[in-house]
Amino acid sequence: MRFYWSLEMKKVLVAGSFELLHSGHLNLFKQAKELGDFLVVIVARDSSVKKMKGRPAFVAENERLEIVSALKTVDKARLGNLENQFLVLSEERPDVLLLGYDQVVDENALRTQCRDLKIEVKRAVAFNEKEFKSSILAKKVGL
Repeated sequence: MRFYWSLEMKKVLVAGSFELLHSGHLNLFKQAKELGDFLVVIVARDSSVKKMKGRPAFVAENERLEIVSALKTVDKARLGNLENQFLVLSEERPDVLLLGYDQVVDENALRTQCRDLKIEVKRAVAFNEKEFKSSILAKKVGL
């Protein structure tokens, strides 16, 4: 992990499972990087994937973290919090939270949390969503 963030820099945070890393994810990271100087990526815990998607993760959380950490556009990657998914917002204190174009979240709770922490919430623009979407790619490879 590369840590060279300073108070003058704008920090952007994205979060997701990133199970089958693909061009859509890379585009999300690129969009996030265009919004600031320092990109933090939160990789969902295996238990969070099971809770949100109703199935086990395709790839273990530590492997997904290692892959995301290796990307040049990512300045810091870490696992999410096991107990409270919103806790990373107060821990990381980003200026901007960029949601994936199709990311399912409790937007009311999220926006309340972000407003209290003075975090701007934005949605990414879809990148070839008919081809680069994890659920579509999973079906193609038989998962």
